[in-house]
Amino acid sequence: GLYNRGNDHVSCGVGFIADMKGRKSHLVIQNALQILDNLTHRGAVGADPLVGDGAGILVQIPHDFLKAECAELGFYLPDAGDYGVGYIFMPQDEALRRHLEAIVERVVAAEGQVLLGWRSVPVDNSSLSQAESIRASEPAHRQVFIGRGAGTEPGDSFERRLFILRKVISNTIYEAAKGEDQGFYIVSLSCRTLVYKGMFLAYQLGAYYRDLHDPRFASALALIHQRFSTNTFPSWKLAHPYRMVAHNGEINTLRGNVNWMAARQASVSSPAFGDEIEKLWPISYEGQSDTACFDNALEFLVQGGYELAHAAMTLIPEAWAGNPLMDEDRRAFYEYHAAIMEPWDGPASIAFSDGRQIGATLDRNGLRPARYVVTDDDMVIMASEVGVLPVPEEKIVTKWRLQPGKMLLIDLEEGRIVSDDELKQRLATANPYRKWLARTQIVLEDLPKVGSRAPGTNASLLDRQQAFGYTQEDLKLLMAPMAVTGQEAVGSMGTDTPVAVLSRKPKLLYSYFKQNFAQVTNPPIDPIREEIVMSLVSFIGPRPNLFDLKGLSERKRLEVRQPILTNADLEKIRAIGDIADNAFQTQTLDITYAIERGVEGMEMAVARLCERAERAVLDGYNIIILSDRLISAVRVAIPALLATAAVHNHLIRKGLRTSVGLVVETGEPREVHQFCLLAGYGAEAINPYLAFETLQAMHDELPGRVDTKDVLKSYIKAIDKGLL
Repeated sequence: GLYNRGNDHVSCGVGFIADMKGRKSHLVIQNALQILDNLTHRGAVGADPLVGDGAGILVQIPHDFLKAECAELGFYLPDAGDYGVGYIFMPQDEALRRHLEAIVERVVAAEGQVLLGWRSVPVDNSSLSQAESIRASEPAHRQVFIGRGAGTEPGDSFERRLFILRKVISNTIYEAAKGEDQGFYIVSLSCRTLVYKGMFLAYQLGAYYRDLHDPRFASALALIHQRFSTNTFPSWKLAHPYRMVAHNGEINTLRGNVNWMAARQASVSSPAFGDEIEKLWPISYEGQSDTACFDNALEFLVQGGYELAHAAMTLIPEAWAGNPLMDEDRRAFYEYHAAIMEPWDGPASIAFSDGRQIGATLDRNGLRPARYVVTDDDMVIMASEVGVLPVPEEKIVTKWRLQPGKMLLIDLEEGRIVSDDELKQRLATANPYRKWLARTQIVLEDLPKVGSRAPGTNASLLDRQQAFGYTQEDLKLLMAPMAVTGQEAVGSMGTDTPVAVLSRKPKLLYSYFKQNFAQVTNPPIDPIREEIVMSLVSFIGPRPNLFDLKGLSERKRLEVRQPILTNADLEKIRAIGDIADNAFQTQTLDITYAIERGVEGMEMAVARLCERAERAVLDGYNIIILSDRLISAVRVAIPALLATAAVHNHLIRKGLRTSVGLVVETGEPREVHQFCLLAGYGAEAINPYLAFETLQAMHDELPGRVDTKDVLKSYIKAIDKGLL
């Protein structure tokens, strides 16, 4: 049908309350539910007024409560920290539920842990809609209690073991069901935290779960969320919080983030996981929401050895490239991590917790609200807006808002708020990031100029323009204004031309694609006024190990200030292997093929290109240039977008993509949309040589006396502005 999960987006209300001294109480739970009630207006209601998009709460494991409850069921819990609690949504069908529970028990034993028992969570669904379709979606609620195995150390090691266990259970059931949704979903599995959530309106969370009203149910922190799913169909498992995160906003870069996480599978390693890292794939499943994927990535980093705040800073960095006020140590920290992990960008207010710390951070633009209050009895209240919990003014010690790129972190073990400056200064100076950058990073603009080695052709400029589908409209209405003004020409919205798939005219492959736009990014981002938070810094070459926390990598990365390469820049890359003490080796692969092979020859040419790219990586080349310069009367080019995407995805399948950089030397692209597509499908830098030649040939016809170099500079500037 027309519905596509990939188009789902959300915008919600989020908040938390924490006793920074770590004192557990039931009052924290009561206050959290009141905060949630007061965020009701931030959630969505369906056509049925009793159906909400979702609400939930994350708390520390209420040990005394669960110990008493389990004793009544006939099994006994060990000391706090020596067991984990798994909250699982199960199907209503009893036979299927027993089958799934048997799989869980079998995997627990196989992973060396101890099954202590099961508990059915008492619920009251009288506040929910009684419509048949809604009741059919309600899961059965089961908690599983897992004791620490004899060979497992307490603390972080046990938490990591439970993380691996959850992934193995989920993968086993997913594979057995061949990807079919059986109604099984592990809400949380931890020795520190527990999540209760569902497809609720705010008030229904407390009304539904009886546990939350038991005076013995106590925690020192509570993270709550009320969901407004802008373009999604709500479901029980898509409610927040997830295992570590609750989120208000939208991750606009999600598709690229998920694809690059998948590409790392063959090259990532961590001493914390060892050989068991293979049990964790995939990090995210197809069809998960943006927050679910972000939560998976954050949890993966934390369990692999990152501090919680360190992982959050890596995924959602501050604006660093254009910030003149940032100190050099912190800038080096972000620049080093930019080569390790691409940012998860978009408007975001993200609250997170591992049960020992709780915090929140804003995206670099600050496009989602977050305000907090600190009271004289050491309570910290953070939410999407003020006034969510009545606090007498005389009890307030501090009140402020979270600022763009900043972080609020409460460490319950230290019993204090760790300031943004203190936290980031400590992390930025924990390792010599500036030295590591100097050793592993080369800036393209700093390399010496070299002579041209570009493949040659005898085809005239006009012949090549015709071969790549240039039109008078391209030259006069698109390229000329870009070369003169440094920006795209202003035109009306929309187009009256037929969509490419219905057109009778030949179209470039790019024409069959439409750009995705952020659904809930308000206000719209302005790259001129907000230049400090925008960056086009790109990295070419092998990607370092995600868990290289000690700077051990010998892999170098080539940094470019922006991804549109001049001919001279491309020649530097082509000849980079000649530089002494240099780890880069470049190979240029021709993406043209003999025209006599006809239309049928393209499939064979693409397959052959992928094989050559694979062989180049195995032979030690770590930068590949895909070039169509050899186009001529007897050779036709594979569309650059097709060639780029084919090589990119082939290398991912072979586990080689993170070992090589991909540069495209092509005569095809001339407008911003085309450059965006090439970048989106795997190109790390692009050299539009024919666009440059065309503008040089048009130089005398352009209005004003503009130098040839300035023409190309303005054109690149226009593309860069369009990319931003």
